[in-house]
Parts: sequence; C-alpha cells; structure tokens
Amino acid sequence: MGIFSWIILGLIAGALAKWIMPGPDPGGWVVTIVIGIVGAFIGGWLGSLVGIGGPVTGFGFGDIVTATIGALIFLFIFRALRRRGS
Repeated sequence: MGIFSWIILGLIAGALAKWIMPGPDPGGWVVTIVIGIVGAFIGGWLGSLVGIGGPVTGFGFGDIVTATIGALIFLFIFRALRRRGS
C-alpha cells in the first residue's frame, strides 16, 4: 500500500476509534491519522499472532475493522499513559 493509502486508512480507522471511544484528545485530525496508522500496524500484528489475519493490505472491510481495533487499543494505551503523566 502506498503512503497515501495508509493515510486514508489511518484517517478512517482513527476517526472510527475516536467515535467509538470519544474523549478529549489533543492534535485534531493529525493525531487521528497517526492513531489510525499505528492502529493498523498494531491490529495487523495482533491478528497475525492469534492467527485470524495478517498485516493490513488494503481497504477491505476486514482491513478497516483490523485497523480500527488496533487504533482502539492504541488510543486506550495513549490515554492511560497521558493520564499517568499528568
């Protein structure tokens, strides 16, 4: 997948994660995209560990779900570390 595709998938996954788990997060859309992209990597890695998939490779429904689950996990950890630091 090209960088533009990763950015679009990151935006979709990050926006879905923030919609499912709303809260005050700094950074706006840039942070949303980063959360989604990191989430896609996390989701793909976890999926390959448990044998239900592999790395995110496109814009299929499964890829978006995988990236969103990874983004939710990353968002949870991000918020927990941010609370701990303040």
